[in-house]
Amino acid sequence: MRVLHIITRLIVGGAQENTILNCQDLQNQYQDDVLLVSGPGLGPEGSLEADARGRGVPLEIIPALKRPIHPMRDWQSYCAIARILRAYHPDVVHTHSGKAGLLGRLAAYRANVGVIVHTVHGAPFHRYQSRPARIFFRQCERLAAARCHAIISVADAMTDQLVAAKVAPREKFTTIYSGMEVESFLQANKQRQQVRHELGFTDDDVVVGKFARLFHLKGHQDFIAAIAKVARRMPQLRVVLVGDGILRPALEQQIMTAGLADRVRLTGLVPPQQIPQLLAATDLVVHTSLREGLARVLPQALLAGRPVISYDIDGASEVVLERETGFLVQPGDVDTLAERIYELAHSDKLRGQMAQTGSQLCAKRFDHQQMTSQIHELYQRLTRKHALS
Repeated sequence: MRVLHIITRLIVGGAQENTILNCQDLQNQYQDDVLLVSGPGLGPEGSLEADARGRGVPLEIIPALKRPIHPMRDWQSYCAIARILRAYHPDVVHTHSGKAGLLGRLAAYRANVGVIVHTVHGAPFHRYQSRPARIFFRQCERLAAARCHAIISVADAMTDQLVAAKVAPREKFTTIYSGMEVESFLQANKQRQQVRHELGFTDDDVVVGKFARLFHLKGHQDFIAAIAKVARRMPQLRVVLVGDGILRPALEQQIMTAGLADRVRLTGLVPPQQIPQLLAATDLVVHTSLREGLARVLPQALLAGRPVISYDIDGASEVVLERETGFLVQPGDVDTLAERIYELAHSDKLRGQMAQTGSQLCAKRFDHQQMTSQIHELYQRLTRKHALS
């Protein structure tokens, strides 16, 4: 098959890593012809354009395709996608993210592409937006959903949310968990001592990790507030914050004010290939994002043998099984978050039990080749249906 993937930007992020691995697997496992179209990989998160090319994924950049709404640039992007469609003649168009998902599906529908698929990595409308913005983005999703043949959700929770919002009927959705290179996480412990030493941690320290962009709705303020409560009871508690972003100065000030400066390490932006070894340096991982389809760091941490504590949002409960692989906490409940951190940090035995269960749960479910196999099967099923219509 000839498969055209379209995504808004190739920054360092779960949706982007998922898409690149899918493109690579389609070429290597199924000998499909693949082209990945993206806007520029701009942003403090870092770019994955070089990673895509290094994996042999053909890549075409549309300079005008950027995340913020801009009628002129958006029209230029739509026209560029339409030109690529005419030149490439894909059997399948597979879109990702809000902007590329809308423009790509509209252009593919007008070009009469036989199979049009969209992946929902996270709903583009949510309760933290203004009401007019939420209504606008929901209407955009309804419009685009009517012009594609199938929608892939990275978690059952995404399907439930979009069906409830009347974006599309339930039968249009298929859940396929976001794939990753699981082996690097399963083997991460080999570098534990070295990385802990480099970060300045001792064998007696209990290290709590948080892996997320330093950005709005990622919950860092709640996390630091909870850590401050636990630190009063555990002198050996340490923290590593992995990521960078616009909130770094404010968070550094919060850390200083809370008296945690000597306990917290901020790594800044790191390449994706360093995430496994940084996870191995921790003893548990906390994720306090207020919205996210299914945060990749949750299965990544479990694969690396680290129990997780997460706010109970979106698809988190599909991997964070209460008292089996970790704890779920209601968003904003800092007191309970602190208690759960203390409980896990205080018990080697509990951490070990949760880690073992979590690693077994995620090893197959999140393997990128398993993901691509399911996606390719969906392509084939839709292609056969199109041929008979």
